[in-house]
Amino acid sequence: MQIYGIKKCAITRKAERYFRERGISYHFVDLTKYSPSRGELENIAKGLPKGEYIINPESPAYHKRGLAYMDYNELEEIQARPELMRTPIVREGTRVIAGDNPEAWKSFP
Repeated sequence: MQIYGIKKCAITRKAERYFRERGISYHFVDLTKYSPSRGELENIAKGLPKGEYIINPESPAYHKRGLAYMDYNELEEIQARPELMRTPIVREGTRVIAGDNPEAWKSFP
């Protein structure tokens, strides 16, 4: 299992604490140090439940870049600026949960 996030993000720390307290091992991917590849991003986007999105329209990076007023390719923007992702992204195989969703986290072993 992987958790993609930013160490300073309170919700990412909440997800880490949730899995650590339950003895579930995971690999943490720090988005400030590592930008996911195009293939990883495509797999994450495919694994999200219907109606969920990978980009965070409430992030400071989203507003700073002015994406609300642009047409853009979501995966290209995230690959260039991983801080645009909704964090945390909890991924196991093809299953993906984005954001603060403890109810969905319960479905992970």
